[in-house]
Amino acid sequence: MNAHENKTGPLHDDELKKRMQGELKGGHSTRAQEELEPEPPGEDQPAASRSPYTARSGSTPPGMTPEDVELRTELAQHLGRRVYPADRAKVLDTLREHHAPDRLIDTAAELPEGRRYGNVQEIMRTLGRADD
Repeated sequence: MNAHENKTGPLHDDELKKRMQGELKGGHSTRAQEELEPEPPGEDQPAASRSPYTARSGSTPPGMTPEDVELRTELAQHLGRRVYPADRAKVLDTLREHHAPDRLIDTAAELPEGRRYGNVQEIMRTLGRADD
């Protein structure tokens, strides 16, 4: 079998790439462009938003406000999983290394010294932002 017979060969890939670039530059509607458009929400689904700044929706655990959920999410994003187990100093250092917003650093600065945290939920409990 030669490269012209192989439908997934490099020559076929290059040909498709050139064709797609031409269609995209020419402003032609292509299947690839249509696939990038979000599907409308179902009858029982909320409308989707492309903005990362919209409020997250969903259930809020008992004992937490939507703001607490947002704080927990942001802390988890900036701390990652590799930081644990971590003490107050390690949490603060990691937040600074990951260029976390000052409000997250200020919040983490409220953690007492001498404790180790196994996950972000333990941090939230210590801060009084989650029910036990």
